Amino acid sequence: MNNFKKVLLLAVVLLLAPKAMNAQQKYHIHEDVVKPSMTGEYESILAEVSALVKANPLDDVTMLVMRGNNNHYYFIRPINNMAELDKPSPVVQLAEKAGRDKVWPLFSRLDKCYDVEKDYILTLNSELSYMPTGITQTPEGENYREHYKIYVTPANRAVVREKMQAIKNLFSSKGSKMYYRVYESGFGTEAEYYMVSVAAKDEYDMGVKGKANDELLGADIDKTMYDMFQNVLKIEEIEAEMRPEFYMTQN
Repeated sequence: MNNFKKVLLLAVVLLLAPKAMNAQQKYHIHEDVVKPSMTGEYESILAEVSALVKANPLDDVTMLVMRGNNNHYYFIRPINNMAELDKPSPVVQLAEKAGRDKVWPLFSRLDKCYDVEKDYILTLNSELSYMPTGITQTPEGENYREHYKIYVTPANRAVVREKMQAIKNLFSSKGSKMYYRVYESGFGTEAEYYMVSVAAKDEYDMGVKGKANDELLGADIDKTMYDMFQNVLKIEEIEAEMRPEFYMTQN
């Protein structure tokens, strides 16, 4: 009987494992803080890199690219675990496939376009995200983004999470059409925060969605948001645009 229970428990764990891993999908973010005066040069070099990648497809590499209105460029790569960071990076893989003499000069030129670069981990929180039709980072036809970084402290992280869950419950109960994803800061970030990502076709479309959502949720959203704001350290808003022409997709 004990053996049967162990086998049954193992079966349940195996069945639930894919769902659990998906709920905790991690992303390695590489961020270049590009000098405004070097934006044109930077994008020109990125186009050259993209052409090399298309000519020399990389194995098991998926990377999205996004440009913020702060002129930061974000390279977003899903990873299964931290150990993947010890494997050859996409740049190293490209150098091995396309040739070091072609790749390294390109990245030497890129280095002149920024003085600051960052690397850190974000984790998707599917429990707090609101995408009832299925979670995706790339909703079709919606490349415009508004990101809200909600900074918390160890003392208030639990209550902020509770308030964010209340916001999701309100959106769900009202059938809101404004979908969003929530990410949690991780290794390498400058502070602890939740990042809420909302997608739309463009800035105008985002405004239309926001107005419709406000009318749908009414006074309830004002009170729920107010309750959360009382517990956060600060909120930072970043507008951004996804750049599909620079994406790397799996071979």
